[in-house]
Amino acid sequence: MKHFLAVDDFSGDEIKNILARADYLQQCWKGNTMPQTLKGEKVALWFFGQGFRNRVAFEIGARSLGADISFIPGDLGVHEPIQDIAHYINNWFSMAVIRCFHHADLERFAADSRIPVINARTSFNHPCEIIGDLQYIRKVRGSIDNLSVVFVGEVTNLCMSWFEVARVLPVNVIQVGPTEYLAKMETVQSLNMNAVGRISTASDIRGAVTKETDVLYTDCWPRNGNKKDIQKLFLPYQITKEIVDRMNPHGFYMPCPPITRGEELSEDSLSSPRYCDYQAKEYLLHAQNAIMEYCMNEKLA
Repeated sequence: MKHFLAVDDFSGDEIKNILARADYLQQCWKGNTMPQTLKGEKVALWFFGQGFRNRVAFEIGARSLGADISFIPGDLGVHEPIQDIAHYINNWFSMAVIRCFHHADLERFAADSRIPVINARTSFNHPCEIIGDLQYIRKVRGSIDNLSVVFVGEVTNLCMSWFEVARVLPVNVIQVGPTEYLAKMETVQSLNMNAVGRISTASDIRGAVTKETDVLYTDCWPRNGNKKDIQKLFLPYQITKEIVDRMNPHGFYMPCPPITRGEELSEDSLSSPRYCDYQAKEYLLHAQNAIMEYCMNEKLA
């Protein structure tokens, strides 16, 4: 049985197989010929917070593959001990898709689970989102080999999942931001040990974003701390059209939604032909479908 808790839980070949399957499932979706590979399976969806894209994509995706779905109310680990909840869920479901705040809670649930568990986001990482983006990039670019990614901002869950990508695929990831918000040197060194790609940090956005940059990614500014202090620190790292124009003219500008105009990005940056969020997020559905299939096939193998 295989859980999907982090990108680097899988080998590069496994990730590429998931992406290839996602391409096939996209064709099936458009042709209304979805394979019923989850027919008769029961999928639990347990979602913390207000985000809708991953939740809706999992819901319609699981149904399109033939599964029955149920939403579990409440937040994981708040009302009952996690080790008890996992055993109850095991009784009724074939798979659990969970979005929770604390990554340790997800890991505890998975440790006590006899069914595959898929990470739909924690405060630590966000693997499904990045797999969807990789599928889009691969489809348009033709390959994800030697991909150069610049992530602008603090070490959010999205940044961490890009780091995970670089550990198992030939992808170069540079995190750019104020020095005090960069990944610690010991963390970077640990992540780079035996990594297929490369992870680094930089505090100069104009030095980091060059014609070699294939993917320009960002996330919301920090929500903790004094707002004026945060604005002062991060405004020099706001992605403007001038910054986007510095990247590969065939690259991908992908500020992760929900975006905040006037903070992590400027309004004019969205007029760049490199901006591709709307079309890229279609692929979230197909990537998540492929992940569900993969985990269920591992369970049944």
